[in-house]
Amino acid sequence: MTTTIVIAGKGGTGKTSISALLVQVLSNKGVVLAIDADPATNLNQALGVEAGSTVGRIREEMTHAIQSGTLSPSVSKHDYLEGQIRAALVESKGFDLLAIGRPEGPGCYCAANNMLRMSIDKLGRNYRYVIIDSEAGMEHISRQTTRDVDILVIVSDPTQRSIRTAAAIKGLIGEMRTRLGQIALVINRSPDSLPPEIAQAAERLGFASPLTIGQDPNLANLEIKGRPTTELPADSPLRNGVAELVTRLGL
Repeated sequence: MTTTIVIAGKGGTGKTSISALLVQVLSNKGVVLAIDADPATNLNQALGVEAGSTVGRIREEMTHAIQSGTLSPSVSKHDYLEGQIRAALVESKGFDLLAIGRPEGPGCYCAANNMLRMSIDKLGRNYRYVIIDSEAGMEHISRQTTRDVDILVIVSDPTQRSIRTAAAIKGLIGEMRTRLGQIALVINRSPDSLPPEIAQAAERLGFASPLTIGQDPNLANLEIKGRPTTELPADSPLRNGVAELVTRLGL
């Protein structure tokens, strides 16, 4: 059975770093499909793998093939899209990576959304875990590109604005048709003692017992050297925080 985990939150809160470490930890428990749904496509760097093609580029290539008449009439659009998505997978030990990217030309994903969702859902059933590093606006969830969510991890920093954004995300996904299981709030880059104003705001907005992760001094050095997040040492605050998150979520 596949468990789908979405990592969401305001930009700059450390979603991608947490996503990468979750992929690394859970790949020891079962094969993971990591989906980079942020148009910035940084998850491959955090995981230490090369970037592949994106669903956005595949969508544009399919549109061009249809308009130019080069798509064989013997191949269905769905089969073509599914085959191209599989070819775009970046394979690594314990996980595969798929980048959603952005449209390469004018327009949006809307025309291909149904085929995209079916292809990604079908692909995801081959994995124990699907981990989605969502863009800040959660466009792919709101457009139903990702239909079902078992666990939503909302990442915040210790600011009132970010906590309010986390609450807005929680409310947004609750209004949509997407099936949703657990919701967890992670307050990343927290001071040694979480400010009481932030703790009170989180509780007031419906987040009981958020997980706090301290500022990780090891991360900046890795980023300066262009090294992946997955090379964080075993005793790093971020790595220990993700390990605690896995335990809390029962994974």
